[in-house]
Amino acid sequence: MEGNEAFQKSGDIGMSTFDKREEGFESKFAHDEELRFKATARRNKLLGLWTAEFLGKSGADAEEYAKEVVRADFEEPGDEDVFRKIRADFDAANVEQSDHQIRRTMDELMHKAVDQLQNEG
Repeated sequence: MEGNEAFQKSGDIGMSTFDKREEGFESKFAHDEELRFKATARRNKLLGLWTAEFLGKSGADAEEYAKEVVRADFEEPGDEDVFRKIRADFDAANVEQSDHQIRRTMDELMHKAVDQLQNEG
């Protein structure tokens, strides 16, 4: 019986360690998701400010437009809703920007947003 009790105790320790590892992974996943959300929101704000310049907006108007771009991202998962807003706004204002340039700027600003968040943290 002593051997069985020892196994049971070591099994408890193993399970406890497993539980702690699982909690650690869950915590890291939640943290990563929060960072991804913050980085995307930051990128969208930067993208909105970038776009606002081409649309002739500045100051409070540019800030409000950037908020519109951030809100546009809540329409559907992924970046297509944001891209469509920027594309439509450029088209409506007769601003010459290729789809490639918009997407490249989105990528560049995502890197910038992640860098900003890492430097703040």
